[in-house]
Amino acid sequence: MEFFGVIKNRKSVREYSDKTVSKDLIEKIVDAGRLAATARNEQPWEFIVTSDKRTLKRICDMCPNGPFIKDVSHLVAVFSKDTKYYIEDCSSATQNMLLAIEALGLGGCWVAGDKKDYAEDIRKIFNAPDGYKLVSMVTVGYPKKEEKPRAKKSLKEVLRWEKHS
Repeated sequence: MEFFGVIKNRKSVREYSDKTVSKDLIEKIVDAGRLAATARNEQPWEFIVTSDKRTLKRICDMCPNGPFIKDVSHLVAVFSKDTKYYIEDCSSATQNMLLAIEALGLGGCWVAGDKKDYAEDIRKIFNAPDGYKLVSMVTVGYPKKEEKPRAKKSLKEVLRWEKHS
């Protein structure tokens, strides 16, 4: 899919088929995250992937906004060292992965991590290093049904050109 088509068609998928995504595709998705822009090229992240159904169910039970987590093929947890710009850096990585998921014809959804009461418990489940923070989780799978992206505000509604005097 053409780049701007990927951006326009990206959507959050919350219903998944039971088809498994290949390791090769998961690695492409995480590689897209790894290549994201970071402040000072710090690259503070660690990506931990699971497809274990018990782990997915356990995480699902902790996340009130992620009841679909138990049904995904894979979950990518994005952790970061506690750096000044960890939110920006890992958000950039998360968005890159979501765009890669769309480009590969898969479905994904960003599930919050940072500042959630379950973040430390999930860090322990994944045995992420001490001092690392859960920033986000990205679900990956084959969509159960074809979905259309939700409507977005028009460019005219969100773009304002500065007027010079």
